[in-house]
Amino acid sequence: MYRIDLLNKISEKGLNLFTEKYEYRTDIPDPDGVLVRSKEMKEMTLPSSLKAIARAGAGVNNIPIDKCSEKGIVVFNTPGANANGVKELVVLGMILAARNVAEGLVWAKGLVGEGDKVPDLIEKGKAKFVGTEILGKTLGVVGLGAIGTMIANTAEDLGMEVMGYDPFLSIEAAWKLSRTIRKAPSLDRLLAESDYITLHVPQNKDTKGFINADKFAIMKKGVVLLNFARGGLVDTAALKKAIADGVVSRYVTDFPDEEVIKTDKVLAIPHLGASTEESEENCAIMATMELMDFLENGNIKNSVNFPECFLDRSDKQRITISNRNMPGMIEKITKLLAENQLNIADMINKSRGNLAYNIIDVEGSVNDDMVKKIQGIEGVIAVRVL
Repeated sequence: MYRIDLLNKISEKGLNLFTEKYEYRTDIPDPDGVLVRSKEMKEMTLPSSLKAIARAGAGVNNIPIDKCSEKGIVVFNTPGANANGVKELVVLGMILAARNVAEGLVWAKGLVGEGDKVPDLIEKGKAKFVGTEILGKTLGVVGLGAIGTMIANTAEDLGMEVMGYDPFLSIEAAWKLSRTIRKAPSLDRLLAESDYITLHVPQNKDTKGFINADKFAIMKKGVVLLNFARGGLVDTAALKKAIADGVVSRYVTDFPDEEVIKTDKVLAIPHLGASTEESEENCAIMATMELMDFLENGNIKNSVNFPECFLDRSDKQRITISNRNMPGMIEKITKLLAENQLNIADMINKSRGNLAYNIIDVEGSVNDDMVKKIQGIEGVIAVRVL
């Protein structure tokens, strides 16, 4: 029986995938896995029984990744599961910015109490909210993952000229990207030629604040900047100056803070990118499937700390080993198996940075003594027998 701790409310569409092999509820003791959305985990004590954490969403800022890696706990996320929800909100953000809709809504609501004068007041006042159309404008998409690719294709369907930039474009994303979308030779070229710029890259030490004064200096005067990725990607002080100088005509963000909210020309959306019933269901389904495949078969897909690693299941006993990525590790493991008359039927080894992961199907029976011997190899972090 696998025990799953639910740290947040998870869609029933995901939970219904669990079979009779699973017990799941909030505050379950000694869990094998955790399903989480926004619950802050960084100060939590991670139980020794915990093998995996699945985040029903793309961001994992609430999960102590380094601590998990040290303990051999695999952390999953669900990239692409909420992509359509974010895509639709980005398109809405562009139109809100282009047509001055948000300001118009507030102004129209302020006419309550004017009675029969309202129609005439609307006609007289609407000139204050004249906007532009997005048709024919150039959209620059920074980051062509699941979300960026969908936005690029949709914007092209709406009649926009689309330019994309992603030095790490995956083969899978490239297949989904319209062939007529221009590939920018550099980030600076994209920033210089775009009327609208939308950011879809993760926030890390290399990207934090990368939209800074130097980048604003490259942009067209009157550009609309959309940030539905992470607030920290944009340097706030540089943004405020760019708005004051007329470089940025609108900043649309799904990650506002107080400094951003009180700045003119900002459309602050309260983190609604994935806040749709469909996105929550899709994330829950993907997270549950990732967790089940790992716990039952040892396969890893969409992990943020361990490498992708998949091996079709056979009728053989399976050993999974997490270890430091050290020279000679595979030789030590296979030698130990041979010395204990365990023949390898199939295996796969993958590495990612300082960590490596092995799935080994063996002919024979793996007992507790054998597990202890494998765990005794220097650099081995965790061993499971399935």
